[in-house]
Amino acid sequence: MQILIIEDEPRAARQLQNLLSKSAFNFQLLDIIDTVEDAVLWFAQNTSPDLVFMDIQLADGLSFEIFQKVEVVAPIIFTTAFDQYAIQAFKVNSIDYLLKPIQNDELDTALQKFMNSNKAATQIEPVLLKELLSSMQTPQKRSGILVKEGSGFVQIRISELLYAYSQDSITFGVTHTKRYIIDETMDQLFDSLDDTKFYRINRGQIISKNSIYKIDPYFNHRVKLSITNPRDQEFIVSRQKTSDFKEWMNR
Repeated sequence: MQILIIEDEPRAARQLQNLLSKSAFNFQLLDIIDTVEDAVLWFAQNTSPDLVFMDIQLADGLSFEIFQKVEVVAPIIFTTAFDQYAIQAFKVNSIDYLLKPIQNDELDTALQKFMNSNKAATQIEPVLLKELLSSMQTPQKRSGILVKEGSGFVQIRISELLYAYSQDSITFGVTHTKRYIIDETMDQLFDSLDDTKFYRINRGQIISKNSIYKIDPYFNHRVKLSITNPRDQEFIVSRQKTSDFKEWMNR
């Protein structure tokens, strides 16, 4: 079985390769592609693979744009880190997808479903493509978040969240009065938040615009933020994001 992987995160691509190698399915990896532009060129110049694993959010745009620029006749299994709201379109339209981080049993189930199905190549219908594009570009944002408290869970309003950070692979959320454990990865949490109100200043920290009361220059062309209820955390915007962060603050 010839497989093509379209994925812009090297770690995620390696993980998928590793899971595939441990599966009971024999496969040949044709290529790993990380942009919409390169994927369009690949499909235009190569014979269709037997199966494509396709990430939704690529380095230069949404992977659905590939279908608008070139004919793709291979079966697709989408991989996504989008939250439960954004993947409703997949469930409704019976499109196969794997939610990141991909689990071994879920991959095996998807591969078995593919092997047992009619493998005749089909294209994504234009109407369905439009629905998926709309779903991914304007995902529904949550108003509440489930957090751990004692042996159970409580819900806090998103408007109460000042910031979130990752420490020892645990995601914490902080309000004016308390710190909570959030049972989600930083990727999952940020993808579910309104990006006009929250910004991921680096890989380990997400801040609310309303929590910032001062911005100071910091060495190496970065900026340091003064945040409400910092709890011994330092908030430094990465150099690569400083310019974009300033634009976001001005919106």
